Amino acid sequence: MSGNREYRSDVFSLLFREKSRALELYNALNGSKYDDPEQVETVELGNGGISLSVRSDASFILGAELNIYEHQSTVCPNMPLRCLVYFTTIIHGRFWNRNIYGKTQFKIPTPRFVVFYNGTEDAPAQCRLKLSDAFENGVKEPELELTCQVYNINEGKNPELLTKSPTLKGYMYLVDLVQEFEEETGYVDLAGAVELAVKQCIRENVLKDFLQEHYAEVIKMMQWDFTFEHQLEMEHEEGREEGREEERLRAIQNMIRYEISKEQILQDYSEEEYERAQASRIAIR
Repeated sequence: MSGNREYRSDVFSLLFREKSRALELYNALNGSKYDDPEQVETVELGNGGISLSVRSDASFILGAELNIYEHQSTVCPNMPLRCLVYFTTIIHGRFWNRNIYGKTQFKIPTPRFVVFYNGTEDAPAQCRLKLSDAFENGVKEPELELTCQVYNINEGKNPELLTKSPTLKGYMYLVDLVQEFEEETGYVDLAGAVELAVKQCIRENVLKDFLQEHYAEVIKMMQWDFTFEHQLEMEHEEGREEGREEERLRAIQNMIRYEISKEQILQDYSEEEYERAQASRIAIR
C-alpha cells in the first residue's frame, strides 16, 4: 500500500493544533474552565535531532500537564506504545542539551494520553489501554506503565463530551457527512462527497471559519485519509478471506487424515479445494 499516514497531518490535527480549540477540548475532557488560550503551550515533536516523521495529532502543555491527543479511525491496541514514543521524543527534545546526569532534579510536565476513536468497527464508549498489556512476561506491578484513555466519538457513544466540545462535534458531523454522501454515490466519487460535505458544513455554520480558511487543504486531507482507510479495509478483508480459505483447507486435510471418502468431502467442498488440500498434505509429509 502506497503512502504512510504517520507522515501526514489530518483535519483533526489541523483543528486542535489551534490553541483555543485545544483549550476547549481540554476543558470538555476535564471539567475545567480555562479561558486564556495563551496558557496553552503547543509542543512540536522533532526537536533535538529527532526525526519529524514522529508526530502526534495534538500535543500541548497546560497547567503543568503534557497532553498528547491522538485520533484513530481504526482500532489500534498499540496506542500506549506509540504514546510512549511521542512522550520520550518530546522529553528528549526539551532536555537533550541539559545535564540530566547532574544533581539537579529537572521537573517534567505530568503526561496525559487521550485517544479519540471514530472508526466503523464496534468499540466501547470508553476504555483504557495499558502499555503493560503488551509485555511478553506479564507482571502484577510493572516498573514502567503508560495508560491511554480512549473515547469513542461516534454518534451516541459520548454525547456529553461532544456537547461540551462544539469543535469535536463539528468534526464528527463533517466526517459523518462525507460517509453519507460517499454511500449515496456508491463509493465511486470520494472527491465529490468530501467537497459536498465541506460546503454543507459551511452553509450550516459548522466549523465555518476553519473550513473557509483551510478549504483546499481540508478537502485534500480528507480525500487522502478516506482513501487510506478504504485501503486498510480492503487489506483486512483480504486477510480474513485468506484465513477462511486456510481453515477450509485444514478441515479437508483433517477429513482426509481420518480416511473420510472423497465423495463425502465433496458434498461440502469443491473439487479444487480438495485437490489443493491433498497437494498441500502431500507436500508437508
